[in-house]
Amino acid sequence: MTTTNLKAPVPSPFKSDNTASNMCGFTLMNNQVGEVIAQVMEAKPNVTVTYLPSMMRVDATGTMEVNYDEVSEALGEEPGFFDAAELEEDMSTHYGRMIHLDDKTLFFANPEDAAEYIGFDLNPSSR
Repeated sequence: MTTTNLKAPVPSPFKSDNTASNMCGFTLMNNQVGEVIAQVMEAKPNVTVTYLPSMMRVDATGTMEVNYDEVSEALGEEPGFFDAAELEEDMSTHYGRMIHLDDKTLFFANPEDAAEYIGFDLNPSSR
């Protein structure tokens, strides 16, 4: 008679969770401009900034706005200096829906809110 020693499977620390978080955000490179962007963003009421050794994580509940003139002013530059291209250069990644406009970038946790903002109809239409 052979006995088998069966161990219970160990739960994975990398579990997936499909529950909506109502969060959006981005990570910034830890450089001079990224530091200023993080400082501007952490002054906003629904935004949390986490400073890590090589990056800064900027998280928000619901929606978040990166106002280009606010960042330009904090950098000591003229309005219009900071723009979407500069944000993209300093941003490593993002989550949520992102909408670039001429004067700001908006982040939405809920894709339906982003679609409504740009006037996109999510309902299928029959032809």
